[in-house]
Amino acid sequence: MIEKKETLSLVVTIRCMTYNHERFIRQCLDGFVMQKTNFRFEVIVHDDASTDNTAAIIREYAEKYPDIIKPIYETENQYSKQDGSLRRILDAHTHGKYVAMCEGDDYWTDPYKLQKQVDFLESHPDYVMCSHRFDQYIQEKGVLVEDADKDFKGADYDLQNLIGGKWLTQTLTVMYRRSALDLKRYEQYGMSMDIILFYELLLHGKGYCFPEAMGVYRYHDGGVWSEVSQNRRRLIEFKARLAIYSVEQSDMAARFLLYQFAKAMSRKWVLEQWRMMVKVLRILKKHYGSKLVAKLMFNKLVLNKNIKWEEISGIKAIS
Repeated sequence: MIEKKETLSLVVTIRCMTYNHERFIRQCLDGFVMQKTNFRFEVIVHDDASTDNTAAIIREYAEKYPDIIKPIYETENQYSKQDGSLRRILDAHTHGKYVAMCEGDDYWTDPYKLQKQVDFLESHPDYVMCSHRFDQYIQEKGVLVEDADKDFKGADYDLQNLIGGKWLTQTLTVMYRRSALDLKRYEQYGMSMDIILFYELLLHGKGYCFPEAMGVYRYHDGGVWSEVSQNRRRLIEFKARLAIYSVEQSDMAARFLLYQFAKAMSRKWVLEQWRMMVKVLRILKKHYGSKLVAKLMFNKLVLNKNIKWEEISGIKAIS
């Protein structure tokens, strides 16, 4: 690792959220401290009141790498509050020109990851973010699944890619330009989810995905999404898109909702969520008309099928 000198300016803040990651946090932190850069970076490691030895391991690294590891130890879990406190705490401690993210159960494998991403954003001012490919580790099986797309040569992406489900990244791969994020506007969404963050960023520019796999996304029973059932996950996804629409009120935000109907949803689940569905269908009616809304409901409630992805891409808004 290149020696960090106080004369170097702080360029990157890494935001690492962790909770009960005792089994994984060392590998995550090792991925941070091994980074080789010609600039200074810091790691805000937020331990959300873990009940295992995660905090003790973070303290060990903070003592060994005091110029890099900047811990925050909570005595009360902030994530469960769902009141924006977690986002506000991290925002208050983020000072870098660029922000990178990696949760405590994932890890980086390329010691030049930060340098590559900073070099790219420095030389491409019209890009608001960049990311890279990643491998996957199936914890319960002890299996590393390497990125299958060996022919991928790198690609730009924009808001339309995100809306249309052609996404190229995971949170652990992202670096974004902090100046591209209006925090006051971002707070209006009322939810802290990566997909909302990416939506807001891509409103102001495009992104680039590097072809190299420079990190590993870990699947395990204790993961946040692993503990969420498919129905609960679908509900969260709808709520995130409704939060975006509540701020945007745009055709693009409406299309983001429309694409949800191409995903698996049971008739039972749709009926159970009828209050939310009424809100969604009113929005879609405003932007696409009554005929489309009737077709969506007939397909789902009578035929039990979803609209096709390619069909959505050809639907034009009426507003």
